[in-house]
Amino acid sequence: MNTQRKVPVTILTGFLGSGKTTLLNRILTEEHGKRIAVIENEYGEVGIDQALVINADEEVFEMSNGCICCTVRGDLIRVLNNLNKRRDKFDYVLVETTGLADPGPVAQTFFMDEELRAEYALDGIVTLVDAAHIDQQLGRSDESTEQIAFADVLVLNKTDLVNGEALDSLEARLRGMNRMARVVRSERANVPVDTVLDLSAFDLDQVLERRPTFLEPEYPFEWTGVYSLDTGRYELNLADGPDPAMSLVVVPNQGTDDAALRESAEWCVRQYAEPAEVIQPEEEIPVGKHVSLRLDSPGRKSFFFEVATPGRVGLYAQHLAEEFDLQLRNADGGAFKLGGNFCSEPACTETETDTQRIKGAAVPAEAERTWVAQHEHDDEVGSISIEVDGDADPEKLNAWLGQLLRERGVDIFRMKGFISVAGESRRFVFQGVHMLFDGQPDREWGDAPRRNQLVFIGRNLDGQSMREGFEACLI
Repeated sequence: MNTQRKVPVTILTGFLGSGKTTLLNRILTEEHGKRIAVIENEYGEVGIDQALVINADEEVFEMSNGCICCTVRGDLIRVLNNLNKRRDKFDYVLVETTGLADPGPVAQTFFMDEELRAEYALDGIVTLVDAAHIDQQLGRSDESTEQIAFADVLVLNKTDLVNGEALDSLEARLRGMNRMARVVRSERANVPVDTVLDLSAFDLDQVLERRPTFLEPEYPFEWTGVYSLDTGRYELNLADGPDPAMSLVVVPNQGTDDAALRESAEWCVRQYAEPAEVIQPEEEIPVGKHVSLRLDSPGRKSFFFEVATPGRVGLYAQHLAEEFDLQLRNADGGAFKLGGNFCSEPACTETETDTQRIKGAAVPAEAERTWVAQHEHDDEVGSISIEVDGDADPEKLNAWLGQLLRERGVDIFRMKGFISVAGESRRFVFQGVHMLFDGQPDREWGDAPRRNQLVFIGRNLDGQSMREGFEACLI
């Protein structure tokens, strides 16, 4: 029996540029007596938020290049379970989500996973709101709406950028969207720590009343097919589809009832969080591992896997079977145990049933399940990452940034990073939202290599042009 107190967890969310990292820094530097572990989810190829969080080198656990609400839910589970091994080092957890994440599925993780539910307790969801930009964000982003709707505390930030009348109108709008949340106004995320920690505010019953489907999980795969197979080798045959690759996990000992499918689905979430092993056509698929089937070349392609013990096998695929005309075939004459006219090959007759051993025979699915995602992300929104060594000429840098913000500022939701400026002994850290830009000297470079890391998140950004523009600023 676990008599140890559950670790409270606060989810810190808010749209891009709302001030989450600023608030996080305030929490980590104030004297509140808590030992806090921080889990950050980055959006994009290069994770730099840990570099922007001060005095937290041993406390920050970073998950990069994914949406925390679906494809890396297993990563969140893995990090939290690993934290259990060092429970003596912390007594509170902060999860900072990417600005493009719906916090609902993140909160859901603490109720769906039995191991986490025994060790952690969701204390509350804190949503930062950018007073200067939230109106246009609500009009263009479903995630902004979800972040406000799920909040236990709404921190109305950057109030110094909005006049009093507009601020009152905005607060009234927020209260109309979420009457249960407490609204706290702030400049530069300067709020008392006790307004965002130790809230004991998340009420599952209230959430289920507002959203009955809250405990319906999202998965990083769309389709499951269950096949009854004998010992032997099988061929997975796919046609051209919408993507040049498809992630897959082959699950042995698969049941067909809803509980068994759910149990395997939750197990597969963890496998999908692991890096996928790339499998080329004609190669073997390891059972129970996350793989990426390469489908770059035109025409149908075959992959193979072995069944060691007779029974049901589940295929948990990233895409629907019909998108790739997915077919499972008998590769070596091993039997499959289903009655009926299952053989689609010319060599088969209508009378062949049950345990025929016919190489190349198509095996029908005994059961299928489609996992419908509850949200979609805007395909026009993406991230541009720039990593390059060297020093930037300050005049060229100013000119390039000025032109970029004038011409593309409305499409740049968020920018952040650090730059090595020629003649400066300290690195230059910057953050920005749309056309608002804030930068300042940070710590000394010392013996560290002088390196530039910049991340831009926005709509329809031209990555090549932006990279070329910045590189032209280098000496």
